[in-house]
Amino acid sequence: MSNTDTPDSKTAEDNAESFQEAFSQYERSHKRKPEQGKAREGMVIAVSADSVYLDIGFKTEGILPLTAFQNDRQPPKAGDKFPVSIKGRNEEGYYELTRGKVGRATSWEELEKAFAGKTAIVGTVTGAVKGGLTVDVGVRAFLPASRSGVRDSADLEKLVGQEIRCRITKLDAADEDVVVDRRIIAEEEAGAARERRYGEIREGEQVRGVVRSLTDYGAFVDIGGVDGLLHVGDISWQRLSKPADVLSVNDEIEAVVLKVDPEKQRISLGMKQLQPNPWDTAAQKYRLGERARGTVTRLMDFGAFVELDPGVEGLIHVSEMSWVKKVKKPSDVLKPGETVETVILGVNAAERRISLGLKQALGDPWADVAQRLAAGSAVEGPVTSLTKFGAFVQIAEGVEGMIHVSEISAEKRINHPQDVLKVGQTVKAQVLAVDRDKRQIKLSIKQMSPTSIDEYLAEHRAGDVVSGRLLELAGGQARVELGEGIQATCRVEAQNPSGEASPSEAKVDLASLSSMLQARWKGGAAPGAAKPEPARPGQIRQFRIARLDAAAKKIELELA
Repeated sequence: MSNTDTPDSKTAEDNAESFQEAFSQYERSHKRKPEQGKAREGMVIAVSADSVYLDIGFKTEGILPLTAFQNDRQPPKAGDKFPVSIKGRNEEGYYELTRGKVGRATSWEELEKAFAGKTAIVGTVTGAVKGGLTVDVGVRAFLPASRSGVRDSADLEKLVGQEIRCRITKLDAADEDVVVDRRIIAEEEAGAARERRYGEIREGEQVRGVVRSLTDYGAFVDIGGVDGLLHVGDISWQRLSKPADVLSVNDEIEAVVLKVDPEKQRISLGMKQLQPNPWDTAAQKYRLGERARGTVTRLMDFGAFVELDPGVEGLIHVSEMSWVKKVKKPSDVLKPGETVETVILGVNAAERRISLGLKQALGDPWADVAQRLAAGSAVEGPVTSLTKFGAFVQIAEGVEGMIHVSEISAEKRINHPQDVLKVGQTVKAQVLAVDRDKRQIKLSIKQMSPTSIDEYLAEHRAGDVVSGRLLELAGGQARVELGEGIQATCRVEAQNPSGEASPSEAKVDLASLSSMLQARWKGGAAPGAAKPEPARPGQIRQFRIARLDAAAKKIELELA
């Protein structure tokens, strides 16, 4: 024995010789005809309960067991094409086929070549062992259960006796250790099938599929080897919160392909696109001013959405919810699921918008306000709000009037309404004017309060002689003060051409005038009064009431 002939090398050589001898015996027992092992394309011409018949270019058809397609997502059908290899002929004369381009290995060199090139080979499952299966690939090989492509032991045992395509993942001649992998072939074939499927699917195509899984945002649907995403917004024209409301796993559905992205391997599907779009007829169905009933679907800060028909929603803006009060948030008036009656305020089918009014369905309180609240009538109600320029008062359901700051008091000047009024306070006022189109009513409190002139007019009659002070003379007309806040006019002829009073005459004791007027204005002039002097500004004298106008609050005098 040479120095290089070690026991280990001797054992390796013996093992290699033993393996080659075993393979030679296998070759002798598996003699093939010339056509065996040759790759060719087969086309399915018929499918029976357990077999698939293919045209392989010969006068006689080839046959494959239906179990050869158990890993495919869809069963074979007439017209399908795929590569096959011929194993031999059965008793009925059909060519026995195997799927794939590689037949059984006929030598150790072919096994090594398949291992190095990571190509597929054909083998027959011979039995089940601990942890997997034994496979005849020319020699005995081991197929781990995890790489068999099946999930449970029952399915694993069904592979016994079947011919499979696999890849060698370990090849050790010394230990006669060969390990094969069937799962990787199935995965690659599935991947190739997906690639072909992505290339075949076209946008706008109608497809059938099976719901594989559900998420909050959509459903994943198997449409023949590839998954498409059916977004929740494309399931129905009706608004859905989640796909599970209408779909379940394993449901069969029909959909249309909306978009295909082969590079990212993404497919978008739609179901609602197969149904008529309800917005196409919205403009004809929903007309301005008509009433419509619907269900409140959701509330937002700015309003509430109401479903009038499946897929058609209208918006009630917060400003259109009440005539009576200013609604700050929709939840103060409405709640989801509530059925309401509304009035169509506007329709824009192109933008899929319908404006709705809730308060309009209750009736417009301003419709007959001009008849109910005529100018001059008295009203009463609570102060609803205060502004710098006045106060708003609710005088009827859904109707407010405004009291300007200048109409609050006749006795004194009011700068700020809050100085004399407060929100919630009930006040009485007189209607000054009504503008139905602008929805404005002008009110006055001071017109309701008795004033000194009202009292004066009520206690005097035309012909009464009263005392007053001449304030000014101009153009034959004099302005006369009869008391605090009470003025009248009198036609006179001025005696002083300049129209000015002397300093002594102009300086009048107003306190004494007020006292005198207080004592005398109600009783008229004192008897035996002296003959009047010529009229001049600042002069205190007697006058006779020529005319009283209570409506206009005017008094006309003449010199007594």
